[in-house]
This record gives sequence, C-alpha cells and structure tokens, in this order.
Amino acid sequence: MRLGEVSLLTNDVVKLANFYKALLETDNNSSDEVHQTIIAEETMLTIYNDGSIKNNNNQNMCLAFTINDIEKGYRKVLALGAEIIEKPTKRPWGAVNMSFYDPDRNVIYLRSDIAYFG
Repeated sequence: MRLGEVSLLTNDVVKLANFYKALLETDNNSSDEVHQTIIAEETMLTIYNDGSIKNNNNQNMCLAFTINDIEKGYRKVLALGAEIIEKPTKRPWGAVNMSFYDPDRNVIYLRSDIAYFG
C-alpha cells in the first residue's frame, strides 16, 4: 500500500491552488473552482471544495516538503507573502527546516534534503 495523494479542503480552490502551483513551481493548466490536482515529481496534491464550510483552524495536520536549498525556499515563501512561523533553523538531528502558513492557515514545513530523509 502507498499513499495516493494528500488533499486539502478549502473554501477557495483557485487561491490555494495558485499558491501551491507557485510554491511547487508547477502548473496544472486548470482554473477549476471546485477541484484541482497538482502533481510535483511523485507527489499529488489535491485542492478541493466539497461544499462544506471550512473553519481554517487546521490544528491537527501539517505538510512537509523536502527541498535542496532551504534559503531559496525561504525567499520564495516570503515572496509569496506567506506568514512565517519559524525561519530556517538547524535541528539536533541535522535537518534545517522552516515553517509557515499557507493561505488557509495550514502549517507547512520546508526541510533540507539530507540523507536521513532519503
């Protein structure tokens, strides 16, 4: 068994999808207001409005993206206007990571690409 996709439920598919397309430097050639799938390398991220009202208090989940250049990622996140939770910080286990909120206030991590993460 393998994880098929991660799906973010949102009230504004276009806004959230555009944020992730810019962050992941990819385009799905879609402006659908209900459902968009964004594929970056082997990861599929779905942005979906299932018709329910979301409260954007996503306190029990986060997404983490592994990248090669954490400083470049940090500058990109700043340019996208995201609210930074923690600037790039070296962790005791060797990783350097940072965290921020996406437009729906989901907690997102960028982490350095070190051997530990394979």
